[in-house]
Amino acid sequence: MTMVTQRPVAAPPKQTAAPAAPGNRVPRWQIYLPLALYLLFTLVPFYWMLVFAFRPAGSMAIFPWPITLEHFDTVWNGMGFAVFFRNSLMVGVASLVATTVVALAGGYALARYAFRGKGAFMVGMLCTQFIPGALMIIPLFEIFRTLDLTNSLWSLVIAETVFQLPLSLILISGFIRNIPYELEQAAWVDGCSRLRGFLAIVLPLLRPALVAVGSFAFIHSWNNFLFALMFINDQEKFTVPVGLAYNLGENSVDFGALAAGGVVAALPVVIVFAFIQRYLVQGMSAGAVKG
Repeated sequence: MTMVTQRPVAAPPKQTAAPAAPGNRVPRWQIYLPLALYLLFTLVPFYWMLVFAFRPAGSMAIFPWPITLEHFDTVWNGMGFAVFFRNSLMVGVASLVATTVVALAGGYALARYAFRGKGAFMVGMLCTQFIPGALMIIPLFEIFRTLDLTNSLWSLVIAETVFQLPLSLILISGFIRNIPYELEQAAWVDGCSRLRGFLAIVLPLLRPALVAVGSFAFIHSWNNFLFALMFINDQEKFTVPVGLAYNLGENSVDFGALAAGGVVAALPVVIVFAFIQRYLVQGMSAGAVKG
């Protein structure tokens, strides 16, 4: 019996590690420098508005010291800004409620029911977002004149609601599609009607979407200038943007009073965003997901 000697098998050569690729991390200054420039470009006008609003008349100081509230008193009591503020608040709240209620009912129908022409209806709503509001001034004015709604705050509420509905319907319907339909079916099995099941199951889950839709409707109606300028003639029914525009004199401008009015006009929007910012991204992202 012969012994077969096996040659030792050579170990495979060790593979040297490839050199590490250069890091893909972006230097911090390339991120923070553009953000700082954008923030500076955005905040400088607001800073100058605060300077003009709080520094005494005739002062050229860069910092508002000593601080005075005389411009706010002039705007609020002398220029009737309290009436403009009340009118804008009424229009904003009414538009918020009308847009939210109609969008909630329509969005549920679009999300849960299948009907002929549903796709064309959705495309039509999207196409309305490409129409500038200025093109609808004459048709809307004729409609409101026929309905005897000219020079009425209700004309602003109706116009704002109509223009806010397409986007609101899309957001609400997209959000409802993400809510499992089985939750409603379980409520029906337990004896709930469709309305009661909607109120008990679906509505509490729609809080982010409702906050997003309502806040956009309020802010858009609060800032809208064109509709209020064209549909309202009585100074007692002016809104905040139109009131600010009419305070511009022909030969002179009271920059302190105008800046104080701008601060008062921006304050509700800032407060709204401060309280609802955590709901905005969640509501918009959920409504944008295809169900």
